[in-house]
Amino acid sequence: MRASLFVAAALAAAPFISSAALAADKIPKPIAEAVADPARPQADTDRDAARKPAEMLAFAGIKPGEQIVELLPGGGYFTRLLSVTVGPKGHIYALGFPPRPAPPGGSAPAMAMANPLDTLAKDPHYPNITVMTIAAINSDPPTVPTGADLVWTSDNYHDLHNGPNADIAAFNKHVFSVLKPGGVFLIIDHVAAAGTGISATSTLHRIDPEAVKTEVEAAGFKLAGSSDAAHNPDDPHTAPVRDASIRYHTDEFALKFVKPK
Repeated sequence: MRASLFVAAALAAAPFISSAALAADKIPKPIAEAVADPARPQADTDRDAARKPAEMLAFAGIKPGEQIVELLPGGGYFTRLLSVTVGPKGHIYALGFPPRPAPPGGSAPAMAMANPLDTLAKDPHYPNITVMTIAAINSDPPTVPTGADLVWTSDNYHDLHNGPNADIAAFNKHVFSVLKPGGVFLIIDHVAAAGTGISATSTLHRIDPEAVKTEVEAAGFKLAGSSDAAHNPDDPHTAPVRDASIRYHTDEFALKFVKPK
């Protein structure tokens, strides 16, 4: 059975957990090994202190053998970690934008720019990645297998509000519809000031976590937990996330939603 969707996911429900960074001895071995993987680029490992990948994957409850769909993975920071964690019996469906075309008159090498996710999927170290492209964040999405174990999106949910035909309610209902009972929708994003709702999604590229809770629960999901592992108390929540004063060090939240059984 297949359905048309940006993302699909499923994972066993868990008790509500509000967590700070997990102690090292609480990180499952497959996740610890994925984070310590020597094949990871230096540019990725340099960001670990802020992004807390071990804590985030442990919070999501990712395990070997799972089928995961990742929405807009960028350069593949979490894609690599997910791939190694789920191992050879698991699979990652990475849904990203196609590469931007080179400007007219560019050199032949420039005209043949590779999608970084395509390059990653061809790396024999990550044999369990399938790359799928979407033309725009609110366009008709490609089909992905239903019954997957997890939906994962990091630093993208706020942008679901910014397209000309944005329909966040329909998007969240679509995610819900392809999940098996107990499925999880994991959202990581940049924190906006409390009470600002969705007003900063296109300006600061931030979103109020309470707005996310309201929107996702309206689709039928139940909030199963939140994590403040990537909390940065020094982020004033007033600067755009790409501003040099805060880039790569924004205050981030993680929310775990479950489709009821």
